[in-house]
Amino acid sequence: MTEQDEERLIALESRLAHHERMAEEISDVLAAQGRTIDRLTAEIRRLRERLRELEVTPTRAPQDEPPPPHY
Repeated sequence: MTEQDEERLIALESRLAHHERMAEEISDVLAAQGRTIDRLTAEIRRLRERLRELEVTPTRAPQDEPPPPHY
């Protein structure tokens, strides 16, 4: 193997190591984003349930409220 071939091999190995590190970092970011999406999806589900409960529960009109004790 010539010196030039060895330098090229070292350069390729260095680039490969860099790409492997980038792939691991991207994988970590994607995993974190997946967890965030799951958490936000669950929160949206809970909020939709609460909204449904509020829509089903009849609200009282202000005139139906008993007057405060000082009247």
